[in-house]
Amino acid sequence: MKLLLFSDVHCSMEHCRELVRKSSTVDLVIAAGDMGLVRKGLRETIEALQGIEKPTVLVPGNSESREELEEACQGWEQATVLHGSGIELLGIRFWGVGGGIPVTPFGDWSYDFTEQEAARMLSGCPQGGVLITHSPPKGAVDISGSGQRFGSQAIREAILEKEPILCVCGHIHESAGNHEKIGNTIVVNAGPKGIVWEV
Repeated sequence: MKLLLFSDVHCSMEHCRELVRKSSTVDLVIAAGDMGLVRKGLRETIEALQGIEKPTVLVPGNSESREELEEACQGWEQATVLHGSGIELLGIRFWGVGGGIPVTPFGDWSYDFTEQEAARMLSGCPQGGVLITHSPPKGAVDISGSGQRFGSQAIREAILEKEPILCVCGHIHESAGNHEKIGNTIVVNAGPKGIVWEV
């Protein structure tokens, strides 16, 4: 199965147009958060992405809440928003947890969760499925421009326990487009250009 993976579009219409174009060649699309920018521009971005006619699974980033994303996606038949929840599509089980994990230093506008909150939301993740998170796991595709690792320990532990075949994330822009492994799981920091990935 071919997947189109992306994250951190942040209201870029140019990236949206390119993602819609790329989506015609895949079976399913995964959006790992941050469609909007600092809680603005979400509706316009989702409208631009509605040209994607393939099943699309989205999680909120830290730039939009689950409620805001669900509301923006109303009327987009192909879209499913996950946050501490899962779905089975085309024979694959998906589990999603959005938001900034751990809590970011960005302030009240950022949609963030503690490691403990994240661990609770990750507890239902199925064995061997596809995990979609906005934040990366600690120690994989989580290196910032300053060289620091800002990934989540809770996400890392969930990967080690549940062994998803793939974890799709974003959030740390400097690691966009990269992939690494934790155990047998490939972790992809998707980025706004979109990556076609086969599972």
